[in-house]
Amino acid sequence: MNRIQQWLKQIAGVSQEERQRWAIAQEIFGTRGPDVSAFQKPACWRRKARTYPAH
Repeated sequence: MNRIQQWLKQIAGVSQEERQRWAIAQEIFGTRGPDVSAFQKPACWRRKARTYPAH
C-alpha cells in the first residue's frame, strides 16, 4: 500500500522536498491570528457603562 502511495505521489509530481517546504510553510503561516470574534458586536455595546459619582 505504501508503495502504491509513493507511485501516486511521483505521478502527481509531489516530491519529498515539496512536502517538506509545505510543512515548514504551514508551521510559519498556518498559525491562527488574533481572535476577532469580539469585534462582531458594535463598539458601543462592548463598552462598559459610565457611572458618575454623586456630587
